[in-house]
Amino acid sequence: MKQTAIAQHAFAIRIAAGIGLLLVILFLLMGGASRTSPLATISLSVLAGLASACLVIAHYAAVAKAKADAAIRVLCDKCRDGAAPIAEELARATNRHVEILDRMLAGCQVISFDWRYLYVNDAVARQGRKEKNELLGRTMMECYPGIENTTVFAALRRCMEERAFEHVETEFAQNDGTMGWFELTVQPVPEGLFIVSIETTERKRAELALRRQLERLHSLRAIDLAILSTTDLSFTLHTILEEARSRLHVDGACIRFFNPESLLLEVAAASGFAPNFADAVHVSNDIIGRAARERRTVSVPDTRDVAAASSLPSGVRAVYVTPLIAKGHLIGVLSVTFNSPFHADSDWRDYLETVAGQASMAIESGKMFDELQRSHLDLRLAYDTTIEGWSRALDLRDKETEGHTQRVTELTVKLARRAGISENQIIHIRRGALLHDIGKMGVPDHILLKPDKLTDDEWEQMRRHPTYAYELLRPIAYLHDALDIPFCHHEKWDGTGYPRGLKGEQIPLAARLFAVADVWDAIRSDRPYRSGWDEERALEFIRSVSGTHFDPRAVGFFLKVHEEGKREVAEPVGAR
Repeated sequence: MKQTAIAQHAFAIRIAAGIGLLLVILFLLMGGASRTSPLATISLSVLAGLASACLVIAHYAAVAKAKADAAIRVLCDKCRDGAAPIAEELARATNRHVEILDRMLAGCQVISFDWRYLYVNDAVARQGRKEKNELLGRTMMECYPGIENTTVFAALRRCMEERAFEHVETEFAQNDGTMGWFELTVQPVPEGLFIVSIETTERKRAELALRRQLERLHSLRAIDLAILSTTDLSFTLHTILEEARSRLHVDGACIRFFNPESLLLEVAAASGFAPNFADAVHVSNDIIGRAARERRTVSVPDTRDVAAASSLPSGVRAVYVTPLIAKGHLIGVLSVTFNSPFHADSDWRDYLETVAGQASMAIESGKMFDELQRSHLDLRLAYDTTIEGWSRALDLRDKETEGHTQRVTELTVKLARRAGISENQIIHIRRGALLHDIGKMGVPDHILLKPDKLTDDEWEQMRRHPTYAYELLRPIAYLHDALDIPFCHHEKWDGTGYPRGLKGEQIPLAARLFAVADVWDAIRSDRPYRSGWDEERALEFIRSVSGTHFDPRAVGFFLKVHEEGKREVAEPVGAR
Protein backbone atom coordinates (compact mmCIF):
# COMPACT_ATOMS: atom_id res chain seq x y z
CA MET A 1 0.00 0.00 0.00
CA LYS A 2 2.85 2.42 0.81
CA GLN A 3 4.49 1.78 -2.54
CA THR A 4 1.14 2.49 -4.31
CA ALA A 5 0.69 5.80 -2.42
CA ILE A 6 4.22 6.93 -3.32
CA ALA A 7 3.54 6.22 -6.97
CA GLN A 8 0.32 8.22 -6.82
CA HIS A 9 2.12 11.22 -5.20
CA ALA A 10 4.72 11.23 -7.95
CA PHE A 11 2.04 11.26 -10.63
CA ALA A 12 0.18 14.17 -8.92
CA ILE A 13 3.42 16.20 -8.71
CA ARG A 14 4.04 15.73 -12.41
CA ILE A 15 0.44 16.81 -13.33
CA ALA A 16 0.42 19.88 -11.02
CA ALA A 17 3.82 21.04 -12.23
CA GLY A 18 2.77 20.67 -15.83
CA ILE A 19 -0.49 22.61 -15.40
CA GLY A 20 1.32 25.39 -13.46
CA LEU A 21 3.94 25.76 -16.18
CA LEU A 22 1.26 25.98 -18.87
CA LEU A 23 -0.59 28.75 -16.99
CA VAL A 24 2.60 30.78 -16.56
CA ILE A 25 3.21 30.69 -20.30
CA LEU A 26 -0.35 31.85 -21.03
CA PHE A 27 0.01 34.67 -18.47
CA LEU A 28 3.13 35.94 -20.18
CA LEU A 29 1.55 35.81 -23.62
CA MET A 30 -1.56 37.59 -22.56
CA GLY A 31 0.36 40.23 -20.62
CA GLY A 32 2.35 41.15 -23.70
CA ALA A 33 -0.77 41.52 -25.90
CA SER A 34 -2.91 43.77 -23.83
CA ARG A 35 -2.22 45.01 -20.34
CA THR A 36 -4.93 47.80 -20.31
CA SER A 37 -8.00 45.80 -21.02
CA PRO A 38 -10.03 45.02 -17.87
CA LEU A 39 -10.84 41.59 -19.21
CA ALA A 40 -7.20 40.94 -19.84
CA THR A 41 -6.42 42.17 -16.40
CA ILE A 42 -8.95 39.74 -14.92
CA SER A 43 -7.70 36.89 -17.11
CA LEU A 44 -4.15 37.52 -16.09
CA SER A 45 -5.14 37.56 -12.44
CA VAL A 46 -6.98 34.23 -12.79
CA LEU A 47 -4.11 32.63 -14.64
CA ALA A 48 -1.70 33.85 -12.00
CA GLY A 49 -3.86 32.39 -9.25
CA LEU A 50 -4.18 29.06 -11.01
CA ALA A 51 -0.48 28.91 -11.61
CA SER A 52 0.21 29.67 -7.96
CA ALA A 53 -2.29 26.93 -6.88
CA CYS A 54 -0.64 24.39 -9.18
CA LEU A 55 2.77 25.25 -7.84
CA VAL A 56 1.49 24.86 -4.24
CA ILE A 57 0.02 21.48 -5.12
CA ALA A 58 3.28 20.46 -6.70
CA HIS A 59 5.16 21.61 -3.61
CA TYR A 60 2.99 19.61 -1.20
CA ALA A 61 3.09 16.60 -3.52
CA ALA A 62 6.87 16.82 -3.51
CA VAL A 63 6.88 17.01 0.28
CA ALA A 64 4.57 13.93 0.51
CA LYS A 65 6.83 11.98 -1.88
CA ALA A 66 9.85 12.86 0.20
CA LYS A 67 8.11 11.61 3.36
CA ALA A 68 7.04 8.37 1.62
CA ASP A 69 10.60 7.76 0.39
CA ALA A 70 11.86 8.26 3.95
CA ALA A 71 9.28 5.79 5.27
CA ILE A 72 10.31 3.19 2.69
CA ARG A 73 13.96 3.66 3.58
CA VAL A 74 13.13 3.15 7.31
CA LEU A 75 11.11 0.02 6.55
CA CYS A 76 13.88 -1.45 4.45
CA ASP A 77 16.40 -0.67 7.16
CA LYS A 78 14.20 -2.44 9.70
CA CYS A 79 13.87 -5.52 7.44
CA ARG A 80 17.62 -5.61 6.98
CA ASP A 81 18.16 -5.30 10.72
CA GLY A 82 15.58 -8.17 11.54
CA ALA A 83 16.91 -10.83 9.12
CA ALA A 84 19.61 -12.06 11.54
CA PRO A 85 17.27 -12.66 14.52
CA ILE A 86 14.87 -14.65 12.31
CA ALA A 87 17.69 -16.96 11.12
CA GLU A 88 18.88 -17.39 14.69
CA GLU A 89 15.36 -18.30 15.83
CA LEU A 90 15.07 -20.87 13.07
CA ALA A 91 18.41 -22.40 14.11
CA ARG A 92 17.33 -22.52 17.75
CA ALA A 93 14.07 -24.31 16.80
CA THR A 94 15.97 -26.86 14.72
CA ASN A 95 18.32 -27.56 17.61
CA ARG A 96 15.40 -28.01 19.98
CA HIS A 97 13.85 -30.57 17.62
CA VAL A 98 17.12 -32.48 17.37
CA GLU A 99 17.44 -32.43 21.16
CA ILE A 100 13.93 -33.91 21.41
CA LEU A 101 14.86 -36.72 19.00
CA ASP A 102 18.10 -37.31 20.89
CA ARG A 103 16.25 -37.72 24.17
CA MET A 104 13.51 -40.01 22.87
CA LEU A 105 13.35 -43.49 24.39
CA ALA A 106 12.66 -44.95 20.95
CA GLY A 107 15.55 -45.16 18.53
CA CYS A 108 15.50 -42.63 15.68
CA GLN A 109 17.87 -42.86 12.72
CA VAL A 110 18.21 -41.55 9.18
CA ILE A 111 19.82 -43.87 6.62
CA SER A 112 21.09 -42.55 3.29
CA PHE A 113 20.55 -44.25 -0.04
CA ASP A 114 24.03 -45.81 0.22
CA TRP A 115 23.08 -47.21 3.68
CA ARG A 116 25.12 -44.74 5.73
CA TYR A 117 23.99 -43.44 9.08
CA LEU A 118 23.23 -39.73 8.62
CA TYR A 119 21.65 -39.30 12.04
CA VAL A 120 21.22 -41.52 15.11
CA ASN A 121 19.95 -40.66 18.57
CA ASP A 122 21.21 -42.00 21.87
CA ALA A 123 18.61 -44.80 21.93
CA VAL A 124 19.89 -46.24 18.60
CA ALA A 125 23.43 -46.34 19.99
CA ARG A 126 22.20 -47.98 23.16
CA GLN A 127 20.13 -50.55 21.25
CA GLY A 128 23.06 -51.34 18.94
CA ARG A 129 25.57 -51.63 21.81
CA LYS A 130 27.75 -48.97 20.10
CA GLU A 131 28.78 -45.32 20.47
CA LYS A 132 27.17 -42.74 18.17
CA ASN A 133 30.51 -41.82 16.61
CA GLU A 134 30.95 -45.49 15.67
CA LEU A 135 27.79 -45.28 13.56
CA LEU A 136 27.62 -41.80 11.99
CA GLY A 137 29.05 -41.65 8.48
CA ARG A 138 29.53 -45.43 8.26
CA THR A 139 27.35 -47.94 6.43
CA MET A 140 25.15 -50.46 8.20
CA MET A 141 27.28 -53.26 6.70
CA GLU A 142 30.42 -51.78 8.19
CA CYS A 143 28.86 -51.40 11.62
CA TYR A 144 27.07 -54.77 11.64
CA PRO A 145 28.83 -57.27 9.36
CA GLY A 146 26.42 -59.75 7.84
CA ILE A 147 23.33 -57.61 8.36
CA GLU A 148 22.73 -57.60 4.60
CA ASN A 149 21.81 -61.30 4.87
CA THR A 150 19.11 -60.81 7.49
CA THR A 151 15.35 -60.53 7.08
CA VAL A 152 15.33 -57.05 8.62
CA PHE A 153 17.75 -55.75 5.97
CA ALA A 154 15.60 -57.31 3.27
CA ALA A 155 12.65 -55.31 4.62
CA LEU A 156 14.74 -52.10 4.67
CA ARG A 157 15.90 -52.67 1.09
CA ARG A 158 12.31 -53.19 -0.01
CA CYS A 159 11.28 -49.91 1.63
CA MET A 160 14.23 -48.11 0.07
CA GLU A 161 13.55 -49.38 -3.45
CA GLU A 162 9.75 -49.13 -3.38
CA ARG A 163 9.66 -45.97 -1.24
CA ALA A 164 7.05 -47.68 0.90
CA PHE A 165 6.14 -47.54 4.58
CA GLU A 166 6.60 -50.76 6.59
CA HIS A 167 6.34 -52.07 10.16
CA VAL A 168 8.71 -54.93 11.06
CA GLU A 169 9.22 -57.09 14.17
CA THR A 170 12.50 -58.95 14.11
CA GLU A 171 15.13 -60.71 16.20
CA PHE A 172 18.60 -59.24 15.89
CA ALA A 173 21.98 -60.69 16.85
CA GLN A 174 24.35 -58.18 18.44
CA ASN A 175 28.10 -58.19 17.87
CA ASP A 176 28.57 -59.43 21.44
CA GLY A 177 26.48 -62.53 20.67
CA THR A 178 23.37 -61.49 22.58
CA MET A 179 19.96 -61.61 20.91
CA GLY A 180 17.43 -58.81 20.98
CA TRP A 181 13.94 -58.23 19.63
CA PHE A 182 12.97 -54.95 17.94
CA GLU A 183 9.91 -53.34 16.38
CA LEU A 184 10.88 -51.09 13.45
CA THR A 185 8.72 -48.46 11.76
CA VAL A 186 10.33 -47.47 8.44
CA GLN A 187 9.33 -44.30 6.54
CA PRO A 188 10.92 -43.12 3.26
CA VAL A 189 12.29 -39.51 3.42
CA PRO A 190 14.18 -37.40 0.82
CA GLU A 191 17.52 -38.36 2.41
CA GLY A 192 16.71 -42.13 2.30
CA LEU A 193 14.91 -43.82 5.21
CA PHE A 194 13.76 -42.60 8.61
CA ILE A 195 13.56 -45.50 11.09
CA VAL A 196 11.99 -45.57 14.53
CA SER A 197 13.11 -48.63 16.55
CA ILE A 198 11.66 -49.87 19.85
CA GLU A 199 13.46 -52.65 21.71
CA THR A 200 10.94 -55.32 22.79
CA THR A 201 13.43 -57.86 24.13
CA GLU A 202 12.06 -57.92 27.68
CA ARG A 203 8.47 -58.19 26.49
CA LYS A 204 9.43 -60.92 24.01
CA ARG A 205 11.32 -62.82 26.68
CA ALA A 206 8.26 -62.60 28.92
CA GLU A 207 6.09 -63.91 26.07
CA LEU A 208 8.53 -66.76 25.41
CA ALA A 209 8.67 -67.57 29.12
CA LEU A 210 4.89 -67.64 29.27
CA ARG A 211 4.71 -69.85 26.17
CA ARG A 212 7.34 -72.14 27.69
CA GLN A 213 5.33 -72.38 30.89
CA LEU A 214 2.19 -73.24 28.93
CA GLU A 215 4.06 -75.91 26.98
CA ARG A 216 5.36 -77.36 30.21
CA LEU A 217 1.87 -77.38 31.69
CA HIS A 218 0.65 -79.25 28.60
CA SER A 219 3.56 -81.63 29.05
CA LEU A 220 2.67 -82.27 32.69
CA ARG A 221 -0.94 -82.80 31.61
CA ALA A 222 0.22 -85.37 29.06
CA ILE A 223 2.15 -87.17 31.80
CA ASP A 224 -0.92 -87.07 34.06
CA LEU A 225 -3.05 -88.59 31.30
CA ALA A 226 -0.44 -91.29 30.73
CA ILE A 227 -0.51 -92.12 34.43
CA LEU A 228 -4.31 -92.17 34.60
CA SER A 229 -5.13 -93.79 31.26
CA THR A 230 -2.91 -96.86 31.40
CA THR A 231 -1.61 -99.38 33.86
CA ASP A 232 1.42 -100.09 31.69
CA LEU A 233 4.28 -98.60 33.72
CA SER A 234 6.80 -98.93 30.89
CA PHE A 235 4.55 -96.87 28.60
CA THR A 236 4.12 -94.20 31.28
CA LEU A 237 7.88 -93.98 31.88
CA HIS A 238 8.51 -93.71 28.14
CA THR A 239 6.01 -90.83 27.95
CA ILE A 240 7.72 -89.06 30.87
CA LEU A 241 11.15 -89.35 29.24
CA GLU A 242 9.95 -88.14 25.85
CA GLU A 243 8.22 -85.13 27.42
CA ALA A 244 11.35 -84.36 29.46
CA ARG A 245 13.57 -84.50 26.37
CA SER A 246 11.18 -82.32 24.39
CA ARG A 247 10.54 -79.60 27.01
CA LEU A 248 13.97 -79.54 28.66
CA HIS A 249 15.79 -79.83 25.30
CA VAL A 250 18.14 -82.53 26.56
CA ASP A 251 19.97 -85.15 24.50
CA GLY A 252 19.32 -88.07 26.84
CA ALA A 253 17.05 -89.01 29.74
CA CYS A 254 17.01 -92.05 32.00
CA ILE A 255 14.98 -93.36 34.95
CA ARG A 256 16.61 -95.81 37.35
CA PHE A 257 14.91 -97.80 40.11
CA PHE A 258 16.61 -98.22 43.45
CA ASN A 259 17.13 -101.80 44.59
CA PRO A 260 17.46 -101.67 48.38
CA GLU A 261 18.83 -105.22 48.52
CA SER A 262 21.76 -104.72 46.13
CA LEU A 263 22.04 -100.91 46.61
CA LEU A 264 22.04 -100.62 42.82
CA LEU A 265 20.29 -98.05 40.69
CA GLU A 266 18.94 -100.19 37.85
CA VAL A 267 17.76 -98.75 34.53
CA ALA A 268 13.99 -98.96 34.10
CA ALA A 269 13.64 -96.73 31.02
CA ALA A 270 16.02 -94.68 28.88
CA SER A 271 15.84 -92.45 25.83
CA GLY A 272 18.68 -91.08 23.75
CA PHE A 273 21.49 -92.80 25.66
CA ALA A 274 24.32 -94.95 24.41
CA PRO A 275 23.98 -98.64 25.43
CA ASN A 276 26.77 -98.51 28.01
CA PHE A 277 24.81 -95.89 29.97
CA ALA A 278 22.10 -98.49 30.60
CA ASP A 279 24.30 -100.36 33.10
CA ALA A 280 23.27 -100.41 36.76
CA VAL A 281 25.30 -98.15 39.03
CA HIS A 282 25.94 -98.39 42.75
CA VAL A 283 24.71 -95.66 45.09
CA SER A 284 28.34 -94.90 45.84
CA ASN A 285 28.70 -93.46 42.32
CA ASP A 286 29.99 -89.88 42.59
CA ILE A 287 27.37 -88.31 40.29
CA ILE A 288 24.31 -90.49 39.83
CA GLY A 289 24.64 -92.16 43.23
CA ARG A 290 25.19 -88.85 45.03
CA ALA A 291 21.72 -87.64 44.04
CA ALA A 292 20.27 -90.80 45.61
CA ARG A 293 22.43 -90.59 48.74
CA GLU A 294 21.89 -86.89 49.40
CA ARG A 295 18.31 -86.81 48.06
CA ARG A 296 18.89 -83.59 46.14
CA THR A 297 19.51 -82.56 42.55
CA VAL A 298 23.14 -82.92 41.48
CA SER A 299 24.29 -80.59 38.68
CA VAL A 300 27.37 -80.96 36.48
CA PRO A 301 27.13 -78.14 33.88
CA ASP A 302 30.48 -79.10 32.29
CA THR A 303 31.80 -82.62 32.81
CA ARG A 304 35.30 -81.53 31.79
CA ASP A 305 35.54 -79.76 35.14
CA VAL A 306 34.68 -82.89 37.18
CA ALA A 307 37.02 -85.84 37.58
CA ALA A 308 34.18 -88.24 38.45
CA ALA A 309 32.63 -87.62 35.01
CA SER A 310 34.93 -90.30 33.60
CA SER A 311 32.23 -92.84 34.56
CA LEU A 312 29.82 -91.21 32.09
CA PRO A 313 29.63 -92.23 28.42
CA SER A 314 31.91 -90.40 26.03
CA GLY A 315 30.24 -87.41 24.46
CA VAL A 316 28.29 -86.40 27.58
CA ARG A 317 29.27 -82.82 28.42
CA ALA A 318 26.65 -81.96 31.06
CA VAL A 319 24.50 -84.06 33.39
CA TYR A 320 21.76 -83.31 35.92
CA VAL A 321 20.43 -85.97 38.30
CA THR A 322 17.45 -85.62 40.67
CA PRO A 323 16.10 -88.21 43.13
CA LEU A 324 12.70 -89.90 42.80
CA ILE A 325 10.99 -89.95 46.19
CA ALA A 326 7.52 -91.25 47.03
CA LYS A 327 5.99 -91.17 50.50
CA GLY A 328 9.38 -90.28 51.94
CA HIS A 329 11.11 -93.31 50.40
CA LEU A 330 13.79 -93.25 47.70
CA ILE A 331 12.54 -95.20 44.69
CA GLY A 332 15.10 -94.13 42.06
CA VAL A 333 16.67 -91.23 40.16
CA LEU A 334 15.97 -89.28 36.98
CA SER A 335 19.04 -88.19 35.01
CA VAL A 336 19.32 -86.02 31.90
CA THR A 337 22.43 -85.34 29.81
CA PHE A 338 23.65 -82.90 27.16
CA ASN A 339 26.23 -83.36 24.42
CA SER A 340 27.55 -79.84 25.11
CA PRO A 341 28.04 -77.84 28.32
CA PHE A 342 24.78 -76.48 29.72
CA HIS A 343 24.26 -74.11 32.62
CA ALA A 344 20.68 -74.44 33.82
CA ASP A 345 18.72 -71.61 35.38
CA SER A 346 16.40 -72.04 38.36
CA ASP A 347 13.30 -72.23 36.14
CA TRP A 348 14.77 -75.15 34.20
CA ARG A 349 15.78 -76.97 37.39
CA ASP A 350 12.33 -76.46 38.89
CA TYR A 351 10.73 -78.09 35.86
CA LEU A 352 13.19 -81.01 36.00
CA GLU A 353 12.25 -81.62 39.64
CA THR A 354 8.55 -81.31 38.77
CA VAL A 355 8.93 -84.01 36.11
CA ALA A 356 10.77 -86.13 38.69
CA GLY A 357 7.80 -85.72 41.03
CA GLN A 358 5.44 -86.88 38.26
CA ALA A 359 7.71 -89.85 37.60
CA SER A 360 7.70 -90.73 41.29
CA MET A 361 3.89 -90.73 41.37
CA ALA A 362 3.76 -92.84 38.20
CA ILE A 363 6.20 -95.39 39.58
CA GLU A 364 4.43 -95.55 42.94
CA SER A 365 1.05 -95.87 41.21
CA GLY A 366 2.41 -98.57 38.90
CA LYS A 367 3.88 -100.54 41.77
CA MET A 368 0.66 -100.27 43.74
CA PHE A 369 -1.28 -101.49 40.71
CA ASP A 370 1.13 -104.40 40.24
CA GLU A 371 0.74 -105.32 43.89
CA LEU A 372 -3.03 -105.03 43.56
CA GLN A 373 -2.97 -107.24 40.49
CA ARG A 374 -0.89 -109.82 42.31
CA SER A 375 -3.25 -109.66 45.27
CA HIS A 376 -6.24 -109.99 42.96
CA LEU A 377 -4.64 -112.92 41.19
CA ASP A 378 -3.83 -114.56 44.49
CA LEU A 379 -7.41 -114.03 45.61
CA ARG A 380 -8.80 -115.49 42.41
CA LEU A 381 -6.52 -118.47 42.72
CA ALA A 382 -7.65 -118.88 46.32
CA TYR A 383 -11.33 -118.72 45.24
CA ASP A 384 -10.80 -121.17 42.39
CA THR A 385 -8.83 -123.50 44.64
CA THR A 386 -11.66 -123.34 47.18
CA ILE A 387 -14.25 -124.08 44.50
CA GLU A 388 -12.26 -127.03 43.22
CA GLY A 389 -11.90 -128.22 46.80
CA TRP A 390 -15.69 -128.06 47.24
CA SER A 391 -16.23 -130.04 44.05
CA ARG A 392 -13.76 -132.72 45.14
CA ALA A 393 -15.46 -132.88 48.52
CA LEU A 394 -18.78 -133.53 46.77
CA ASP A 395 -17.21 -136.26 44.65
CA LEU A 396 -15.71 -137.86 47.76
CA ARG A 397 -19.12 -137.82 49.40
CA ASP A 398 -20.57 -139.80 46.51
CA LYS A 399 -17.97 -142.43 45.55
CA GLU A 400 -20.05 -143.50 42.56
CA THR A 401 -19.77 -140.06 40.91
CA GLU A 402 -16.09 -139.41 41.70
CA GLY A 403 -14.44 -137.60 38.78
CA HIS A 404 -17.82 -136.68 37.30
CA THR A 405 -17.46 -132.96 38.12
CA GLN A 406 -14.05 -132.59 36.45
CA ARG A 407 -15.20 -134.43 33.31
CA VAL A 408 -18.39 -132.43 32.79
CA THR A 409 -16.55 -129.19 33.52
CA GLU A 410 -13.99 -129.87 30.80
CA LEU A 411 -16.67 -130.88 28.30
CA THR A 412 -18.80 -127.82 29.09
CA VAL A 413 -15.84 -125.49 28.53
CA LYS A 414 -15.29 -127.09 25.10
CA LEU A 415 -18.97 -126.64 24.21
CA ALA A 416 -18.83 -122.98 25.32
CA ARG A 417 -15.85 -122.29 23.06
CA ARG A 418 -17.62 -124.03 20.18
CA ALA A 419 -20.65 -121.78 20.84
CA GLY A 420 -18.43 -118.68 20.54
CA ILE A 421 -18.66 -117.60 24.17
CA SER A 422 -15.88 -115.24 25.28
CA GLU A 423 -13.07 -116.42 27.50
CA ASN A 424 -14.12 -114.00 30.24
CA GLN A 425 -17.55 -115.64 30.37
CA ILE A 426 -16.06 -119.12 30.16
CA ILE A 427 -14.27 -118.43 33.46
CA HIS A 428 -17.67 -118.10 35.17
CA ILE A 429 -19.06 -121.11 33.28
CA ARG A 430 -16.19 -123.22 34.55
CA ARG A 431 -16.84 -122.16 38.13
CA GLY A 432 -20.56 -122.86 37.75
CA ALA A 433 -19.83 -126.30 36.31
CA LEU A 434 -17.53 -127.14 39.22
CA LEU A 435 -20.27 -126.11 41.66
CA HIS A 436 -23.26 -127.57 39.77
CA ASP A 437 -24.08 -130.09 42.50
CA ILE A 438 -23.13 -127.90 45.48
CA GLY A 439 -26.83 -127.91 46.43
CA LYS A 440 -26.67 -131.66 47.16
CA MET A 441 -24.98 -130.69 50.41
CA GLY A 442 -28.53 -130.02 51.58
CA VAL A 443 -29.76 -133.47 50.59
CA PRO A 444 -29.61 -136.12 53.33
CA ASP A 445 -27.11 -138.96 52.83
CA HIS A 446 -29.81 -141.66 53.01
CA ILE A 447 -31.37 -140.14 49.91
CA LEU A 448 -28.22 -139.10 48.07
CA LEU A 449 -26.46 -142.45 48.62
CA LYS A 450 -29.52 -144.72 48.33
CA PRO A 451 -28.67 -147.71 46.04
CA ASP A 452 -32.29 -148.23 44.93
CA LYS A 453 -34.70 -146.04 43.08
CA LEU A 454 -35.93 -143.02 44.98
CA THR A 455 -39.50 -142.67 46.14
CA ASP A 456 -41.61 -139.69 45.08
CA ASP A 457 -40.95 -137.91 48.37
CA GLU A 458 -37.25 -138.60 48.03
CA TRP A 459 -37.29 -137.29 44.47
CA GLU A 460 -39.04 -134.18 45.74
CA GLN A 461 -36.18 -133.53 48.15
CA MET A 462 -33.56 -134.36 45.49
CA ARG A 463 -35.11 -131.85 43.07
CA ARG A 464 -34.56 -129.11 45.64
CA HIS A 465 -30.78 -129.22 45.30
CA PRO A 466 -30.66 -126.50 42.54
CA THR A 467 -32.54 -124.17 44.87
CA TYR A 468 -30.22 -125.08 47.72
CA ALA A 469 -27.27 -124.23 45.43
CA TYR A 470 -28.77 -120.84 44.55
CA GLU A 471 -29.41 -119.99 48.19
CA LEU A 472 -25.92 -121.08 49.16
CA LEU A 473 -24.04 -119.21 46.43
CA ARG A 474 -26.12 -116.06 45.93
CA PRO A 475 -24.63 -114.19 48.95
CA ILE A 476 -21.14 -114.63 47.44
CA ALA A 477 -20.68 -111.67 45.03
CA TYR A 478 -17.66 -113.34 43.46
CA LEU A 479 -19.90 -116.17 42.22
CA HIS A 480 -22.91 -114.19 40.99
CA ASP A 481 -22.02 -114.78 37.34
CA ALA A 482 -21.53 -118.50 37.99
CA LEU A 483 -25.08 -119.16 39.29
CA ASP A 484 -26.69 -120.10 35.94
CA ILE A 485 -25.46 -123.71 35.91
CA PRO A 486 -26.01 -124.66 39.58
CA PHE A 487 -29.52 -123.15 39.53
CA CYS A 488 -30.73 -124.07 36.01
CA HIS A 489 -28.92 -127.21 34.82
CA HIS A 490 -32.02 -129.40 35.37
CA GLU A 491 -34.33 -127.19 33.34
CA LYS A 492 -35.54 -128.75 30.04
CA TRP A 493 -36.03 -127.20 26.60
CA ASP A 494 -39.73 -128.09 26.57
CA GLY A 495 -40.36 -126.56 30.00
CA THR A 496 -40.77 -129.81 31.97
CA GLY A 497 -37.62 -129.42 34.03
CA TYR A 498 -37.08 -128.11 37.55
CA PRO A 499 -36.93 -126.13 39.80
CA ARG A 500 -38.70 -123.29 37.90
CA GLY A 501 -39.95 -124.99 34.74
CA LEU A 502 -38.12 -122.61 32.38
CA LYS A 503 -38.63 -123.19 28.67
CA GLY A 504 -36.52 -122.69 25.54
CA GLU A 505 -34.23 -119.67 25.61
CA GLN A 506 -35.53 -118.68 29.03
CA ILE A 507 -32.91 -121.16 30.18
CA PRO A 508 -29.44 -119.55 30.28
CA LEU A 509 -27.15 -120.74 27.46
CA ALA A 510 -24.50 -121.95 29.91
CA ALA A 511 -27.07 -124.18 31.64
CA ARG A 512 -28.32 -125.55 28.27
CA LEU A 513 -24.78 -126.50 27.24
CA PHE A 514 -24.01 -128.00 30.63
CA ALA A 515 -27.19 -130.13 30.61
CA VAL A 516 -25.99 -132.05 27.55
CA ALA A 517 -22.53 -132.64 29.07
CA ASP A 518 -24.04 -133.67 32.43
CA VAL A 519 -26.47 -136.22 30.96
CA TRP A 520 -23.82 -137.59 28.57
CA ASP A 521 -21.40 -138.27 31.43
CA ALA A 522 -24.19 -139.64 33.67
CA ILE A 523 -25.50 -142.22 31.17
CA ARG A 524 -21.97 -143.28 30.24
CA SER A 525 -21.01 -143.88 33.92
CA ASP A 526 -21.95 -146.81 36.15
CA ARG A 527 -24.49 -146.17 38.91
CA PRO A 528 -25.50 -148.38 41.84
CA TYR A 529 -28.82 -149.09 40.15
CA ARG A 530 -27.52 -149.55 36.52
CA SER A 531 -24.44 -149.91 34.30
CA GLY A 532 -23.13 -147.20 32.04
CA TRP A 533 -24.29 -147.10 28.42
CA ASP A 534 -22.06 -147.66 25.42
CA GLU A 535 -21.19 -144.76 23.14
CA GLU A 536 -23.65 -145.50 20.34
CA ARG A 537 -26.60 -145.95 22.66
CA ALA A 538 -25.69 -142.77 24.51
CA LEU A 539 -25.36 -140.78 21.28
CA GLU A 540 -28.69 -142.09 20.07
CA PHE A 541 -30.32 -141.01 23.32
CA ILE A 542 -28.82 -137.52 23.08
CA ARG A 543 -30.17 -137.13 19.54
CA SER A 544 -33.58 -138.47 20.53
CA VAL A 545 -34.23 -135.90 23.23
CA SER A 546 -32.97 -132.92 21.18
CA GLY A 547 -35.79 -130.40 21.10
CA THR A 548 -37.50 -131.79 24.19
CA HIS A 549 -34.92 -132.20 26.93
CA PHE A 550 -32.05 -130.36 25.20
CA ASP A 551 -31.61 -127.23 23.14
CA PRO A 552 -31.09 -128.48 19.53
CA ARG A 553 -28.20 -126.00 19.07
CA ALA A 554 -26.50 -127.32 22.19
CA VAL A 555 -26.86 -130.89 20.85
CA GLY A 556 -25.32 -129.76 17.55
CA PHE A 557 -22.32 -128.24 19.38
CA PHE A 558 -21.94 -131.44 21.40
CA LEU A 559 -21.95 -133.72 18.34
CA LYS A 560 -19.30 -131.58 16.63
CA VAL A 561 -17.09 -131.54 19.70
CA HIS A 562 -17.53 -135.29 20.18
CA GLU A 563 -16.58 -135.96 16.56
CA GLU A 564 -13.50 -133.72 16.82
CA GLY A 565 -12.47 -135.54 19.97
CA LYS A 566 -12.70 -138.91 18.24
CA ARG A 567 -10.55 -137.66 15.34
CA GLU A 568 -7.92 -136.33 17.73
CA VAL A 569 -7.77 -139.69 19.50
CA ALA A 570 -7.59 -141.64 16.21
CA GLU A 571 -5.03 -139.34 14.56
CA PRO A 572 -1.34 -140.25 15.35
CA VAL A 573 0.49 -137.73 17.44
CA GLY A 574 3.25 -137.24 14.84
CA ALA A 575 0.69 -136.42 12.14
CA ARG A 576 -0.72 -133.43 14.03
